[in-house]
Amino acid sequence: MNLLFLFLDGIGLGSSNPEINPFAKVDLPNLQELLGGKKLLFDSLVVDGDQRQLETERATLVALDAGLGVDGLPQSATGQAVLLTGINVPAEIGYHYGPKPNKEVAAYLRNGNIFSSLSAQGLKSGLINAYPQGYFDSIQSGRRLYSAIPLAVTSAGIPLMTHEDLKAGKAISADFTAAGWREHLNLPGTPVLTPREAGERLAYLGSSYDLAFFEYWLSDYAGHNQDIQAAEQLLNTFDKVLGGLLSTWDDQKGLILITSDHGNMEDLSTRRHTANPVPALLVGEAGLRHAFSSGLKDLTGITPGIMKIIQ
Repeated sequence: MNLLFLFLDGIGLGSSNPEINPFAKVDLPNLQELLGGKKLLFDSLVVDGDQRQLETERATLVALDAGLGVDGLPQSATGQAVLLTGINVPAEIGYHYGPKPNKEVAAYLRNGNIFSSLSAQGLKSGLINAYPQGYFDSIQSGRRLYSAIPLAVTSAGIPLMTHEDLKAGKAISADFTAAGWREHLNLPGTPVLTPREAGERLAYLGSSYDLAFFEYWLSDYAGHNQDIQAAEQLLNTFDKVLGGLLSTWDDQKGLILITSDHGNMEDLSTRRHTANPVPALLVGEAGLRHAFSSGLKDLTGITPGIMKIIQ
């Protein structure tokens, strides 16, 4: 069974106020069709037992607690560590931390995570983001530290994807299309995809792994910058990517999971993260969705859900 994990950094379930929430302002036809005509808002979900969720023909959307019983606003390093291990890391260390792991958080990621667990069982997992050579040079020189996701992947002995992998169609750029690799990284030989083509590639790569993980961090940048125009542009691109993905994905063979580590871009009235719940959006056959979402309440349920589906 395949699982494609789309991690969208800094996406919470916000209010229906279009002045501060781009999810309320922008029409996203592919996402809204998936959600039965509703938008990705807190008010779109209904209380169902001990969950707040939305159920449609092809998708299940569940609100997840990102605060995890710890004072303060959720942060990237600890939130991502929870998603990757199933352990309530902020509760164990006593605080939220980010953006990149400190020694305490890094220890949890190095001592066992979803990637190493799957590798130990002979299953194929990986991070399908491509990284330019400058990233590897910065890591090697010590000028840059790994964020939580590449730290978990490399700690599991899985190599990160390169520019050559991107050109070969084995990876996806962080902006989906790779336009930024040409425009900002000055790598003119990089093939640029349309958003729809990027979605189709995500589907192809997702079907090639037991767990394929993709990290999208531009959403968190737009939130911190309180840039509603950038947020709208990102969402429009993402919706077109989603259209290509949904048109290609085989629901009978696996699940798509879209989730986040904390809120941010859904409330542009602040530069800070938010205390809003985050979405766990599952796309696929109803039985698989329900098996994954049963009892799902917070970030700690993501890794167990993945293991339940893939095993």
